[in-house]
Amino acid sequence: MPVDSDSEMTLVDNVKSPPADADGLSVVGREGFEPSKAYAGRFTACSLWPLGHRPMLMRAQSYLSGSKTNTRYCHGMGSFDVVSEVDDQEVKNAVDQAQREISQRYDFKNTNSSIEQNDTAITMATVSEDRLNALRIVLEEKLVKRGVSLKGVDYADVQEASGGTVRQVMTISSGISSDKAKLINKAVKEKGPKGVSSSNQGDSIRIQSKKRDHLQEVIAMLKAEDIGIPLQFNNFRD
Repeated sequence: MPVDSDSEMTLVDNVKSPPADADGLSVVGREGFEPSKAYAGRFTACSLWPLGHRPMLMRAQSYLSGSKTNTRYCHGMGSFDVVSEVDDQEVKNAVDQAQREISQRYDFKNTNSSIEQNDTAITMATVSEDRLNALRIVLEEKLVKRGVSLKGVDYADVQEASGGTVRQVMTISSGISSDKAKLINKAVKEKGPKGVSSSNQGDSIRIQSKKRDHLQEVIAMLKAEDIGIPLQFNNFRD
């Protein structure tokens, strides 16, 4: 028989909690059967629900000396976080490998070519724009091999430097800006399954749904979208 939401809460709130032992853990069970003490409160509340029905917010409470100390949820909203992160160590490894390669390649000999990293900014310098393009290709190849996405890479304009050289600064961004967050929220709202919600959580976006399949559909959809930054999907809960 279907049970409405008010009945859900009434049923669970009216459940009398079993007596607590010396450690404050509820002990329940019939003769010859005793479930794990650590999950005794959860077992009691969840087992009272009619077979085939799962509560949305069914509370299993444990008591210590007659007072409420903890509230657990048997079932709730699934979620995951959308983030845009860069592994700083892998960026450093890529720069080191690129520096080593250009120091050994004949076509960079006597060009005073260099690649220097300062936090998220990487400066490339050499004698001509032709060699600068070659430097950029070497660095990008090393970044990709180290698992660093080029979607978060921005290039400043090429500048003339002293001694007849040129230079260019590459910046690798991380985090989700407000503009990118709007694009993600818009994509979830317009292209995501019905019932999926999204909310900003600082540098990340929380995606929530009652259905695991819907969460997986949103992940696939966002991977296919051209947001302009690398995206990762963390803290999956269902």
